[in-house]
Amino acid sequence: MPTLSFVLNGRDTTVEYDEGMRLLAVLREICGVTSPKDGCAPEGVCGCCTVLLGGRPSLSCLIDPQRAAGLEIVTLEGLPEHQRQLLAGAFVREGAVQCGFCTPGIAVRAAHLLQKNPAPDRSRIERALSGHICRCTGYNRIVDAIRSAGQGWRQPHTFDPLEEFLEGPDHGGVGASSPRYRGVEQALGEKDFVADLEVENMLHAALVLSEHPRARVVRIDPASAAPLPGVKRVFTADDVPGVRNHGLIVPDWPLLIAEGETTRYVGDVLAVVVADTQHRARNAAELLSVEYEVLEPLCSPEASLAPGAPAIHEGGNLLEVCAFARGNVDAAFEQSAHIVEETFTTQRIEHAFLEPEACLALPEGGQLKVYSQGQGVHDDQRQIAAILGIEVDRIEVELVSNGGAFGGKEDLSVQGHTALASWLLQRPVKTVLTREQSILIHPKRHPLTLHYTAGCDGDGRLTAVRAEITGDTGAYASVGAKVLERAAGHSCGPYRVPNVDVTARTVYTNNPPCGAMRGFGANQAAFAIEGVLDRFAEKLGLDGYDIRERNVLDPGDRFATGQRMNASCGIRQTLEALREVYKATPRAGIGCGIKNTGIGNGMADTGRVAIEVLETGRLEILTGFTEMGQGLHTILRQVVSEETGLAMDIMDVRTVSLDEVECGMTTASRATALCTAAGQIAAKRLAGALETASLADLVGRRFKGEYICDFTTAPGAAVEEPVTHMAFGYATQVVILDDNGLVEKVIAAHDVGRAINPQSCAGQIEGGVHMGLGYALSEDFPCVEGKPVHRGLRDLGMLRAAQTPEIEVILVEVPDGVGGYGSKGVGEIGLVPTAGAVAGALHAHDGIWRNALPMIDAPAAQPSLPRSRRATATSSD
Repeated sequence: MPTLSFVLNGRDTTVEYDEGMRLLAVLREICGVTSPKDGCAPEGVCGCCTVLLGGRPSLSCLIDPQRAAGLEIVTLEGLPEHQRQLLAGAFVREGAVQCGFCTPGIAVRAAHLLQKNPAPDRSRIERALSGHICRCTGYNRIVDAIRSAGQGWRQPHTFDPLEEFLEGPDHGGVGASSPRYRGVEQALGEKDFVADLEVENMLHAALVLSEHPRARVVRIDPASAAPLPGVKRVFTADDVPGVRNHGLIVPDWPLLIAEGETTRYVGDVLAVVVADTQHRARNAAELLSVEYEVLEPLCSPEASLAPGAPAIHEGGNLLEVCAFARGNVDAAFEQSAHIVEETFTTQRIEHAFLEPEACLALPEGGQLKVYSQGQGVHDDQRQIAAILGIEVDRIEVELVSNGGAFGGKEDLSVQGHTALASWLLQRPVKTVLTREQSILIHPKRHPLTLHYTAGCDGDGRLTAVRAEITGDTGAYASVGAKVLERAAGHSCGPYRVPNVDVTARTVYTNNPPCGAMRGFGANQAAFAIEGVLDRFAEKLGLDGYDIRERNVLDPGDRFATGQRMNASCGIRQTLEALREVYKATPRAGIGCGIKNTGIGNGMADTGRVAIEVLETGRLEILTGFTEMGQGLHTILRQVVSEETGLAMDIMDVRTVSLDEVECGMTTASRATALCTAAGQIAAKRLAGALETASLADLVGRRFKGEYICDFTTAPGAAVEEPVTHMAFGYATQVVILDDNGLVEKVIAAHDVGRAINPQSCAGQIEGGVHMGLGYALSEDFPCVEGKPVHRGLRDLGMLRAAQTPEIEVILVEVPDGVGGYGSKGVGEIGLVPTAGAVAGALHAHDGIWRNALPMIDAPAAQPSLPRSRRATATSSD
């Protein structure tokens, strides 16, 4: 084994390492330094692994360890403590920490930049960030944080940005911008993600994936990997003791493909290799021998639905059809003054969350403890128990941290394989996917084809919409049918349409599976209906504002599914908030959006929270919903503080799979609305007990809160007053171009119901807009013959810091009657109107209509002038 000597954070260090390891792996696996994160190794494009090597920022995942021989390596742990606290405080103060996975690498880069220039301007910071990806924030707040930290660099030991922030308005209850729970630890890389965890006697697992999207597996040869150094066991489908298929809705996804079976996509898992180190497990997995009979894949819905096409699943290639109608569309078309007929297409998108999927499982006396980064600890628990063939109550799943998800971590991933290996070996096992494996395995955003025919009267008021939508859901069901159900339900956007006829088809192919991703079908439908509105505006000589103002839903109007809007319908308020700026700007586009809060459609939405008083005098708040950067754990502390008056700094929050906090999957922008409702109930019970007792008297007691929304109906249900969703969020966005047709600014007015934490709420919207700009302009995940063209982050088309325009957020508050304190979901709607508004702006610039995403013929976004993008709030009854 090679030997390496260097100075690590001021200490002389000598290590032995396996041939082929990169410096990042040496630091993490051998030296135990975990603030540098592995987001893309060995691609070197995300910046999460940044360290100072010989005084210069370097991407440690690219570096051969011998290049570091004799040099000094400084990680975030080795910076002077006052610099560490200054950076962490600035990031928390400015709301620049969301999931936190990218933050330590950015902080190292910031320290180097500020050491050279403690007062950099925005453009200099953006250039410095060119080697970093943040998928959560939209970068603007990160730039603000670095400038804020620079003030401390200029006034050492006298300026504390976090202390100054906390000395401002009250930060304890609902409606305050409370600092992110454990945000300082996240910024410093001290809050572990699953990949950072180490336990005694731990083994490492690596997966073997199919090389072909459709092929019969003739033979899997464990003996080709078993004799390699460090290998303990190779598991195949024959080793699964329970049910091999899993799935959130349809159990059609095999944990492992068996010999004699046919693969359905290149992310199918054929074997699990377990070894004593991660490096050895991965090497052995690469060398495992598999023999295939390669078959021709079905790569489009048209091919899958063609007569005689082979069935990807036993039930055929048409997964589901969602259809509903209201009124008489054909008669309405005959009476319409104008008809628009257009076909819109949207692309497949990779989530590109920065933390690759990971899991750690520990057998404990007949039980199994699973540490997960997924979006649903209870769904993981249920599916793992079925795979192992044991009782559900013998599995406990706990969320460690979630380094971004955006829907891509809903489905069971490495949790099942890790649990299987750990249970059968009766030893702790950890699995961490490489970036390439992550991209190959998890579901993507659906590419949709949306054919619209719409009519309007002579004043521009919509008379009818017929929409035919087809979605490529890939190899497995995931939640694809529900995505198409949402696309159908949101097909008319936030507009009043008296006659509706919608059909949405979900089709299996041999492409990568498609499932949940931020927007969940609503943003695809929004691109289409916004394009239709703009075509009508041109026909009638109206501008984008006026055509929308005449058609937006008001309380009492019916949504596409027939649901009648109630007083919480705030779309008009968001539209009016942007009237002046849109009408005063020549090169601008405008788009409106609506997005359901909660799963609805006849399924129950449940929030549960439990508060336990510990012997230490602290409170432990438990929930089943995942904190994935959206700030849910912070909000729960705010709710408890609001109702009890207790200080937030005595409260801890955990996400666990206990029955008493079963909440289901963290999806559909519902966690905040439901958890605040349930948390308020639990906190009121604690407050009531505190009226006659002290915390010390209540040690060991749990105060529970539950809110269940069970009043929704399925689309097309034969009821007089359908209620397909418990609540909705609403938004209007204006996209402004500069003289060259480049995106200069986005102004986003969003009805959030009640901003529980205004800073966090605005940050979520900014991140959504940033993702929406990439979706509109440049992001794509093409596949050729079922195989992804790109298997890393570099070529996905994500906008970097210097390409991100100014984003101004206006928080409009029209309280909802369902969500706690009137809150509505904001996690998804941030990008629902964006693509339509971009298309309108580009048309205003060059007169060209665009019907396909991404708009690759359009210029990319570019840096704008120095800006301020603080959120403002208005209230409407």
